[in-house]
Amino acid sequence: MFTGCPACRAQGASVNLAVKLDLSPLQGLTPERFPITPRGLWRFSALLPVAASHPVSLGEGATPLIHLDRLGRRLGLPRLYAKDESQNPTWSYKDRLCSVAVTHAVETGARVITIASTGNHGASTAAYAARAGLPCVIFTLASVPDTMKTMMQAYGAAVVACPTPESRWALMRQGIERLGWYPTGGFVLPPIGSNPYGVDGYKTIAYEVAEDLDWTAPDVVVVPSAYSDGLFGIWRGWTELHALGLVKTLPRMVAAEPFGPLANALERHLDFPERVASGSSVAFSIASPYGTYQGLTALKDSHGVGVRITDEGIFEAQRLLARDEGIFAEPSSIASLTAVMQLSSQRMLDPEQTIVAVITSTGLKDPGASRAWLPPVPSAPDDFDGLLAVLRDCYGLALD
Repeated sequence: MFTGCPACRAQGASVNLAVKLDLSPLQGLTPERFPITPRGLWRFSALLPVAASHPVSLGEGATPLIHLDRLGRRLGLPRLYAKDESQNPTWSYKDRLCSVAVTHAVETGARVITIASTGNHGASTAAYAARAGLPCVIFTLASVPDTMKTMMQAYGAAVVACPTPESRWALMRQGIERLGWYPTGGFVLPPIGSNPYGVDGYKTIAYEVAEDLDWTAPDVVVVPSAYSDGLFGIWRGWTELHALGLVKTLPRMVAAEPFGPLANALERHLDFPERVASGSSVAFSIASPYGTYQGLTALKDSHGVGVRITDEGIFEAQRLLARDEGIFAEPSSIASLTAVMQLSSQRMLDPEQTIVAVITSTGLKDPGASRAWLPPVPSAPDDFDGLLAVLRDCYGLALD
C-alpha cells in the first residue's frame, strides 16, 4: 500500500494510492452534525479513513484562519488570509498527517514507526509515535538544522544521519519490507507522496477553512509543495465538501515550489512530472527537483498553477508577514505567501477574490535562515540619549 499503484508501476509510472471514502452514507450531512468536541481534527472523524474511537492525538487542528489586513492592503488583496498551521502541537501541519497515519498504524498492529525526513515530518512522526507508545526510527541528513534533530530526538526517536536522500529511502525500505516497520512518509523513487491514510489528515484544513468562511470555499488556496501531500490532501477535502453540498464552489489550487517540477509539467502539458534542474534553496524541506502525480492532479483538476519561488522572495515574504501581521514562518512555510506576492505583482490575482495561503510551520524551526535579513543586535549604551541614537541608527526609529 505504501509503494503506490502496482498497475501504474508496471507501466513505468509512479502514482500514489489514495483512500477511497464512500460518501453515500453521508449525503445530507450538515455543518451542525459536526460535533463541537473533541476540539480540532477529530471533530471531522466521519470524513477520515480510520476509526475515531481511540485516535492518537495531541490536540492537532483547529488552527486560526487569520485575515492579513495590513499585508493584504499592501498587496491590493483585501481578502487575503493565512491558515496558520504553526499552532499545531509540534508547530507544523505535519501533525494532521501523523495523527491519522499513526492512528492507522495502531489499528493495524504496527510495532515500529519510521520516516525519512529533513525536519517537520520527522519531528511530528516522533511525537505521535511517542504518544502511541511505539518506537520510532528516523532517517535524516547531517545538514538539517540542529533544531530539527533536537526535536526528533527529544520525542524519543532513534535518529540516524544518511549521506543522501536516496540512501535514507533505501534503508527505510529495508526496515519496512524486512521487519514490517510502518512508514508515515514515502520511500520510493521517483517520489509518489506519503502514507495515503496520513494524506487524508490534510483534508481537515479545507473543512476548517470552509467553516471559518461560513461554509464557503475561497477562490484560491496556495500551499508550499514538494511531494504535494498537503496540496493533494487539501484538494481532496474541498472535493468532498463539494460532493456533499457543504460548499457550492471549488477553489483554484496553487503550488509554491522552489524549482517548479509541477509548473514545468503544466507548461509542457505532461501527464507526469519530470525531474527538473535544482540547486540550493533556503526552503530546503520543499526544495525537490521531483514533483508527484498527486500534486499535478490537484492542479489540473482545480485549474491551478505551479509558481517557482526564489530565496529573495521568501525572505521578503517572511519579513513582511512577521512585521505587518505578527506571524513568524519558516522559509519553506512562507513559500505560499511568496507565491501570492509574486502572482500579485504579475497581476494574476483578482483583488476581489478570497485567497488563503497555508502557512505550514513556525520560523523557530530554522531560526538561522532568518539571520539573512535580520540586522545584528546592537549593544545598549548606558545613557538614554545614546539609546535613542542607537534606535534611530540601527532600526530607523526616531522616537525623540
